[in-house]
Amino acid sequence: MRRTDASVQTSRWPALAVLCAGQLMVILDGTVVNVALPAIQRDLGFSPSGLAWVVNIYLVPFGGLLLLSGRLGDLIGRKRVFVAGLALFTAASLLCGVSQDAATLLASRFAQGVGGAVTSAGTLGMVVTLFPQPKERAKAIGVYSFVQSAGGSLGLLAGGVLTQTISWHWIFFVNVPIGLAAVLAAGRVLAPEHGAGLGRGTDAAGALLVTSALMLGVYTIVGTGGHGWTSPHTLGFAAAALALLLAFLVRQAKAAHPLLPLRVFRSRDVSGAMVIQALMVAGMFSFQFLCVLYLQKVLGFDEIHTGLGIFPVSVAIGALSLGLAPALIARFGPRTVLLPGLGLIAAGLAVLSRVPADGSYAVDVLPALLPLGIGFGLAMPSLATLAMSGATPEDSGTASGMFNTMQQIGSAFGLAALSTLAASHTDALLGEGASTAAALTSGYRLAFRIGAGLVALALLLAATLLRRAAATKRGTAEEEPVTEAAPQDASTTARMAEAASKGK
Repeated sequence: MRRTDASVQTSRWPALAVLCAGQLMVILDGTVVNVALPAIQRDLGFSPSGLAWVVNIYLVPFGGLLLLSGRLGDLIGRKRVFVAGLALFTAASLLCGVSQDAATLLASRFAQGVGGAVTSAGTLGMVVTLFPQPKERAKAIGVYSFVQSAGGSLGLLAGGVLTQTISWHWIFFVNVPIGLAAVLAAGRVLAPEHGAGLGRGTDAAGALLVTSALMLGVYTIVGTGGHGWTSPHTLGFAAAALALLLAFLVRQAKAAHPLLPLRVFRSRDVSGAMVIQALMVAGMFSFQFLCVLYLQKVLGFDEIHTGLGIFPVSVAIGALSLGLAPALIARFGPRTVLLPGLGLIAAGLAVLSRVPADGSYAVDVLPALLPLGIGFGLAMPSLATLAMSGATPEDSGTASGMFNTMQQIGSAFGLAALSTLAASHTDALLGEGASTAAALTSGYRLAFRIGAGLVALALLLAATLLRRAAATKRGTAEEEPVTEAAPQDASTTARMAEAASKGK
């Protein structure tokens, strides 16, 4: 499925622009509603616990269908899957915009999540295929990572401006012309791919198992606010979700054509990057959701000022991921760049965990945003490089889908768990007679501390698990033999590390 003709080579950067435009639209809609949640709650009558589902019901099908969508791209061609996903996402956005009741909005958001999964599953795989040379690939992954990382913060700004100046309906309507333009452009600049053929199998049963497990898991965590963490309801549904997940893993080991070929995880860099990313995003997502609530409900910011308040994160991410991070990764390797990035994210969340009820933006919030943006701008390109380092052309769509899946799993579970813990802590303090501002702030601080702990755990894994993998690639083959899943021409990171060491 490699593209070698001259016309395709000259259109690589326009193709990257189209892929990133589609991905940006999908990522924006994962967070654009955060600023608009109070307005949506007022207009459609959501309960406080039900309001979280406006976000979760998008994330759950997104995370659950990424693997199947990525595999479909490998089988029938990633361009076809990308365009179909964009079309579905655009249509669902229109339905979200015209929603006049809670049930219609939730159903349309679910359809958006399906379209988002189909759109973004194979995007990173197409980027890697378009740019086989290490230097250009590093730049392209930097652009992709900027879209992945900064898109969430940009969504907060866009959501604030549209909600306050027009109405919350327009955070969805704006996707329609952009989506139509992206579909038309994709037909022109993306080269067609035939794929391996549907005869290789799509593993619909595996997709059903993993999607059901994720949905049930998020439902269980969100429900802890009303049922408690140790109630029979919570423990029973948690056990059912775990059983479905274990059944999925068993099927993947035995299926002739698995949804997730386990050979993808033979590389410790790849498997380590997936786990590290899930932990990092779970911690970081508490910032994107709960910091918005702190700015609005405690400091009294309106929608526009909330978006502007978070915008420094996007600026820092862009400055790092579009320029400095690719150069650092090419020079020192992704693991070396990843470690300080994770450390900065943990430090930023630790600063947020000390915000007071009578705080100010300049003193208590802004000092945390800069390390968060710089850290994410370093960490995301590094993780994307590691995650795709062992993917063959035949499995690049699956690897890309898995990378995005781990991001969405981290987002969904991080949001559900941390927001539920914050709400439970706040309710307990209100019951003890604390003021609303003090109770809310204490709940947010707890969530930020847990988020910092998750990122610190990711840092520990990166410092230990990835160190041994790097040593193996430098020549200690007796510790971990090279497998067929990581052919020599795909080991970009290893070649860069060797070249750097020889240059010294």
